[in-house]
Amino acid sequence: MASVTSLSDSVHQRLAAALSAAVPQAGSADPLLRRSDRADFQANGILALAKKEKANPRELATQVVSGVESGELIKDVEVSGPGFLNITLTDRAITENLAARYADDTGRLGVPHAEQPGTTVIDYAQPNVAKEMHVGHLRSAVIGDAVVKLLEFTGENVVRRHHIGDWGTQFGMLIQYLEEHPHELDHKADEVSGEEAMSNLDRLYKAARKLFDADEEFKTRARRRVVDLQAGDPQTVAMWQKFVDESKIYFFSVFEKLDMEIRDADIVGESGYNDMLAETCRLLEESGVAVRSEGALCVFFDDIKGPDGNPVPLIVQKSDGGYGYAATDLSAIRDRVFNLKANSIIYVVDARQSLHFKMVFETARKAGWLGDDVKAYQLAFGTVLGKDGKPFKTREGETVRLVDLLDEAIDRASAVVREKAQDLSEAEIAERGTQVGVGAVKYADLSTSANRDYKFDLDQMVSLNGDTSVYLQYAYARIQSILRKAGASRPAAHPELELHEAERALGLHADSFAATVAEAATEYAPHKLAAYLYQLASFYTTFYDKCPVLKAETQEQIENRLFLCDVTARTLHRGMDLLGIRTPERL
Repeated sequence: MASVTSLSDSVHQRLAAALSAAVPQAGSADPLLRRSDRADFQANGILALAKKEKANPRELATQVVSGVESGELIKDVEVSGPGFLNITLTDRAITENLAARYADDTGRLGVPHAEQPGTTVIDYAQPNVAKEMHVGHLRSAVIGDAVVKLLEFTGENVVRRHHIGDWGTQFGMLIQYLEEHPHELDHKADEVSGEEAMSNLDRLYKAARKLFDADEEFKTRARRRVVDLQAGDPQTVAMWQKFVDESKIYFFSVFEKLDMEIRDADIVGESGYNDMLAETCRLLEESGVAVRSEGALCVFFDDIKGPDGNPVPLIVQKSDGGYGYAATDLSAIRDRVFNLKANSIIYVVDARQSLHFKMVFETARKAGWLGDDVKAYQLAFGTVLGKDGKPFKTREGETVRLVDLLDEAIDRASAVVREKAQDLSEAEIAERGTQVGVGAVKYADLSTSANRDYKFDLDQMVSLNGDTSVYLQYAYARIQSILRKAGASRPAAHPELELHEAERALGLHADSFAATVAEAATEYAPHKLAAYLYQLASFYTTFYDKCPVLKAETQEQIENRLFLCDVTARTLHRGMDLLGIRTPERL
């Protein structure tokens, strides 16, 4: 089905035409249309145009109004204040436009596909091998997954990349420690779960790190082991591969609990670029983008200096010949631009790494790897805080494990579901509890602008009141209950009916779904979709309170209100799905 022109776009076109007719010399003028609490829409663009043309704004507004076609779309246009236009639409236009979206049997609700999609590589969900995932990994995974879904839904070709930490000094340290303390790896992989195996690896990593920091001789042996790993020593590589494989099993189990799809082919960690590092350094040095400084290969920048006023370089290769994160990230850019043919590269990475990525992107541009036709963008996110406003920690001061956090959210949500449950079995309560708990965690993250910190408050997250996923899920389940109780009455649009104020508000908001999805995808801003869905559920709650559905006055009104209910439900379902959140049929 072709995309459906939104009501706001249709009104915008009419007003723009009237503006151009009133002031031909101004060319195409923007009426600056927005939703209003004084009418359906308000246009503010006449003020700026009148100032530019040295005209009286109210007189110009009156002239524009005389040129606006009323009829099936626009019911009334009035001049307000110094030259604002208040526009009221016909009830028929609202219902017919929703009916066109409702008729979209693809489930897209009129959201168009991009006509000329590009290719976006998105780097997100980057856990570290041999380390347990903690609360700090939550945001990259959840935000990245939502952006992937938004981009794919709007037609973009998306390549997912999970740049896991699977290379470097820590693996020489871990392998050497196990070589010298073989008794500490006392489990067989087929006898424990991925989570238990990961706990063992995490414990061993911490022990190895402690020895590495305290014993210079062990540190020397561990660094030699890194050289063996990089050189492809079979025994060393075999141990490294075992760590990677066990870690992946664990990663998959955590992402499955998060209700996220992570495919093995999309996991290309630091090791995946190992063969490119030497060439990356050679190209940078030969082009003069990087220079040797005290034995290290560095890139300097005019505008990046330390507190002492001296330049802060990006170190691509260390003085001992080892490669830093910069070499890997620059090699990844080369791969993503020249092999994957990316038009855009998005990095969903902690805001604290912003300086690093600023330097990496600028270096890649200087080297010619990022041309004007390729956008590199860090989707920087803030920190997850505890209720006290400080970084989220356990009572012992440890970082909170992600699986523990999810388990607690599911337990809390299951208690809420059990309290509200009607005719649900224990298995169904457990299933709904998982969907509600995981949804609550995701929504709390996604309803916050990515660059802001947010407080992790489970009590608030699983509340039925306020801006929570549970509120949205409950609105969806309530609609499904109404549709089940409707009996022989089926949803059907009746454009001839007059609409209640609450019906109009709900219909107008539902109409802006496609525009919101497009904006959220273009700006990599899932929080804008979350805010839209919360408003939709709020408008529906008002409609539900003021407009009887199954006890409406006429059969046509029953069918039309069932139609409004179903449009809302479909929009909630599709929107929540784009955020990676389930909408249970019953709660």
